Amino acid sequence: MEFYAEEGKSLSSDNSTLILPALSVGNVGQLAVDLLVASLRVERIGYLDDPNVVPCVGNDAYWPSPPGELALPVEVYESSPDALALVQQRSPVVKGMMVEFARNLANFAAANGKKHVIVLSGLEFGRWRNIDMSSGLQIHYLSSSNSDGTDDQCESQGWKRLPEYDPSQRMWKYLNDLAKNTASEVEDLPYEELGDEDYDASLPYAALFSCLKAKGLKVTCLLCYCSEGDNIPDAFNLADAVSKALGLRPNSSQGNEGGSWTVPFSWKSVYGPPPDMSLF
Repeated sequence: MEFYAEEGKSLSSDNSTLILPALSVGNVGQLAVDLLVASLRVERIGYLDDPNVVPCVGNDAYWPSPPGELALPVEVYESSPDALALVQQRSPVVKGMMVEFARNLANFAAANGKKHVIVLSGLEFGRWRNIDMSSGLQIHYLSSSNSDGTDDQCESQGWKRLPEYDPSQRMWKYLNDLAKNTASEVEDLPYEELGDEDYDASLPYAALFSCLKAKGLKVTCLLCYCSEGDNIPDAFNLADAVSKALGLRPNSSQGNEGGSWTVPFSWKSVYGPPPDMSLF
C-alpha cells in the first residue's frame, strides 16, 4: 500500500486518531465517513493505492462548485484541530484479499503514528438476536482494550459489546493468527462445517480489527444492525456515536436531517434523479 500526497500537502503523525469504514451491509460505514468529512470540513491530503482494491473514479462527492476534484478509491483526509485522520474507501476489496488489505492498512496506520483506530460498519439486521428498539437505533462495539472485547468508555456511552465476539472461537483465533503471520491462508479448514458462530469473523470489520490489533494499536469497532435500503438514518446514528466518542463538534447546517450534520452533495442523487412527470 502506497500513500500519494496532494501537491503541497503531507501526512501528519500528530493526528493520532484514525477513522475508517469497513464495507458491509448498506455501506453504512462509508456514509458515516461521508458525514464526518462534509461536516468537519476536513481537507483531502492524498490517497492510498493498494493492489487489493478494485480501481474506480467518480465525481466530487462533497461540493457542487470548483475545485470539483475527482473521487478516488481510497482517500485520506485530516483535521489537525481535532487531531484526526479519516480514510474513505469507495471501492470493494478484491475477493479473497481482505486479510492482505487489512494487513497493509494496519502497516500504514502504525507507520504514520496512529494510536487509536475507529472502524465503522453495518451488520446484517436479520442476525440481531436480542432486538430492543425501545431506545431507538442501537450501537454495538468491539474493542481491543480488553481481551474479551469490552471497553469502559464505550460502556459508559450505553453501547453494548458485540455478543457474537468470542476470541477463543476457532475462526477468530485463526484470523488472529493470520494477522500475526503465524498461520497460512491456505491452511486446511473444515469450511463445509462452518456454522453461525463463524459468521462474524468472516466480515471485513473483523479482518481490520484483528490486523490493527496485531500491530499494537487500540481499535474500536462501532457497529449498527441495518438492512439494505435507505441507510441514511443509520449513517447519522453511527456518525453521532463517533462524535460522542471523540467529543467532535460538527458544523451546524440548517435544514439538514441530523441537525448539526452537513449532508454531502452526492447524497442528493443517492437514489437517482426524480421521475420525469411528463410520463404520467
